[in-house]
Amino acid sequence: MDGKILARIGAVVFIAVALTVTAIEMSSKDDEPDALATRDRSIASQDPLASELRRCSGIGEAGPRDPGCLKAWVESRRRFLGQRDSTSAPAAVAPTTLFPDLPASADPIRKEGGRADVTAPAMQVEPPRAEAP
Repeated sequence: MDGKILARIGAVVFIAVALTVTAIEMSSKDDEPDALATRDRSIASQDPLASELRRCSGIGEAGPRDPGCLKAWVESRRRFLGQRDSTSAPAAVAPTTLFPDLPASADPIRKEGGRADVTAPAMQVEPPRAEAP
């Protein structure tokens, strides 16, 4: 047998096997979504948090305003981060001053009782002027 003929026969057999495997895979994917839905239902029946998170993802933009969804997200975050409970969470750190050497009279946050006006332009501190003799 000639080498070219043997290579052609091998290529034809390879293509036939590839087409057969592809046809089998395409026909078996119809059964797979049912298996996923069954698995999702079994997880939801075991974990009420999972069903609540699924409900929250289904309600769309109303989710961030729903108190049940907010609680579910907090619990999910707590589980993911491995925290024991919310009471053992570290206390919030007080904000630091960006310019500690700046006098309190020039600091807009200290001047207005702890609240800065973020819409106003930033204050510029002018250096003291030398008086003319």
